[in-house]
Amino acid sequence: QVQLVESGGGLVQPGGSLRLSCAASGMSFSMNDMGWYRQAPGKQRELVAAITRGGRTDYADSVKGRFTISRDNAKSTVSLQMNSLKPEDTAVYYCNADRLIVGTRLVYWGRGTQVTVSS
Repeated sequence: QVQLVESGGGLVQPGGSLRLSCAASGMSFSMNDMGWYRQAPGKQRELVAAITRGGRTDYADSVKGRFTISRDNAKSTVSLQMNSLKPEDTAVYYCNADRLIVGTRLVYWGRGTQVTVSS
């Protein structure tokens, strides 16, 4: 059974930092592309950052230069370092795993962790 468990969310003041972590189990972690998505109230879920199994990264324009995604295949974890946080970063952040196996795409989601940026 695949599980993705996020941690590290919370309340932070504008300009502050948070580090989100996602622990994966029940899967061949190193074979998956991993990502962080977020969903703010009344908005669609959007991609924040992604890292392929080969280590290539991609970021939403709104977080470039502020957020950094990384992965540790030995520990089956993916992290998101968030710096210079802004109120508009407030959202529920979800961990995502994505893998293509013999033409079938397998996608898994965590339950999410709340990030609130407010003074």
